[in-house]
Amino acid sequence: MRIQLVIAAAVAGMVMVLLIGRAILQPNLPLITHASFSPEVITPNADGEDDVTLFRYSLSHNARVSLTFESADGAVYIFRQDEPRIPDDYEVNFSGVVEGYVLEGEEIAGEVLRRLMPDGEYTWRLTAIDAGSGEQDERTGTLVIQDADSPLPEITTFTVWPDVFTPNQDGINDRTEISVFLEKGAHLQVYLIGQNEEQIYVAPRQEGRKPGEPGRHLYDYEGGVDLDADPPPDGVYTVVARAQDDEGQIVQRTAQLTIENGGKPLAEIVPQTVGVDVVFSVQPYDERYFTTADQPGELIPLPDNVQDHSMTALQVPLGDMLVFKLTVDNYGKVPIRTSGPPPGTVYQQTQRAATFNAFDEAGAWRVGIDCSTAESDYPWRWAVGTEADLYTEFDPYSGNTYSYLPAGKRVVVWGAIRMTEIEALNPQNCWAGLIHEFVEVSIRNTNVGSREILLVDTSAEVEPEGG
Repeated sequence: MRIQLVIAAAVAGMVMVLLIGRAILQPNLPLITHASFSPEVITPNADGEDDVTLFRYSLSHNARVSLTFESADGAVYIFRQDEPRIPDDYEVNFSGVVEGYVLEGEEIAGEVLRRLMPDGEYTWRLTAIDAGSGEQDERTGTLVIQDADSPLPEITTFTVWPDVFTPNQDGINDRTEISVFLEKGAHLQVYLIGQNEEQIYVAPRQEGRKPGEPGRHLYDYEGGVDLDADPPPDGVYTVVARAQDDEGQIVQRTAQLTIENGGKPLAEIVPQTVGVDVVFSVQPYDERYFTTADQPGELIPLPDNVQDHSMTALQVPLGDMLVFKLTVDNYGKVPIRTSGPPPGTVYQQTQRAATFNAFDEAGAWRVGIDCSTAESDYPWRWAVGTEADLYTEFDPYSGNTYSYLPAGKRVVVWGAIRMTEIEALNPQNCWAGLIHEFVEVSIRNTNVGSREILLVDTSAEVEPEGG
């Protein structure tokens, strides 16, 4: 017990000695021990000479620091405001750029974040408030700014259109165009502020003006879907255009952008229950199936699930119909758009979808049938689903109504081609594909269910033996 008391007394004595020694070696210092600008005259015009000055200061305690400048007419400009600092020596370059301000009578589009102070003589004031005691200390001096009359990097035009878009490659409002007009050369950034204040940068078009040049700059934003990336989650975003000139002045403008139904569309042809990807069969033709743009014919009924002997050639008498049936699965997270003609439509061999006023539409998905002797890729095309499978949506921008297959839904698609022409290659192969028009026919959806087809001319007379 006595030993413990001796040790405790020794420790207390040592602490006392240290405190007394510190007081002797380092007396009670002022909160700000030093503050100065060097040089005290600057010309911040980005010419490379006397553009900046170095501000040095030292603190003896933890404090909150402010640095302001007061002009002869009493205007106050802020460089630092209540920023925490620990005891240390500090240096910072100062180019005359302070927190943004707008002069009386000025009309500036957007927000001025940083701006040069006007030419003149200023009283600078460094204020420090002790973090513990609340004690305040202050140092002042003079700084002169000359030749600093630099215009702001104003953004006189900033538009986002459309301000609601659906980055899902359906060809309808897949992109939004951001237009920015710079009045002077500046470093320009355009980005979205997303969840958790994440900044999502938008790349400028690789055409027209070079980066930083004055004038109009265009940004074409599709959410990254064209690069096989998932777009930002649906929601309302702030679009920021931020311009910073060589002097360090910053102006920014903001707008809102809403993302809806965003996502990478994903669909494929899936196998049938009979063990093949595409069921091909033959049916006799009837004139009631004949279809034109002015007179739609009847649709053939959905074929029965007959066994498809895919290993053997399918013989199709000239004038009869090559019938197909397959299943499409929209396994993505977004709907896919489609366009006609509907399943069950019968084509004449020489007809194309445009014959029925069913033209190719960028972003639409359709099932196509192709053959070795076809003059174009997938010349015969059908909608992905019937009216009962799809839902419609009105687009206020175009005034059109479009059809969509919901996400996660499987549909059966069928149709027929009346084969009337024997080409040089007979037999030939025919197959199906799932076409994302003007986008791609993915590897998994091309040349699906290929089947050998033999066209037979049953009208040819058989010459008698010995004739």
